[in-house]
Amino acid sequence: MEKKILAIDDELSIRLLLENFLSKTYDVITKSDGMEALKWMEEGNLPDLIVADIQMPNVDGYEFIKNLRSSGFFKDIPLIMLSGIESSQEKVKCLKLGANDYMVKPFNPEELSIRIELLLSRK
Repeated sequence: MEKKILAIDDELSIRLLLENFLSKTYDVITKSDGMEALKWMEEGNLPDLIVADIQMPNVDGYEFIKNLRSSGFFKDIPLIMLSGIESSQEKVKCLKLGANDYMVKPFNPEELSIRIELLLSRK
């Protein structure tokens, strides 16, 4: 069965890129912010892995990680954060909150794909 990937980004172009690139291998669901994503998951949908932006309206990436990691159901889902900011402070903050990986935009979709594979193979 195809692994399910939840991609969260408020930029349509990024959602389309992730969907186009990752849907060759995975079942890709996209949401435009953390609130929408959490609602979708609370309805009983469990992705195998999540790729999320940090700067988003409503529920940003940091809030999203906190929500995810404090939930009994979702705390073990691998999470890769995407950010437009190349700062090790931001990276450290995300990893400390519980993200598994961190990539800076613009990213190489092939590299993202390899990181996804690695995280999924560890599960």
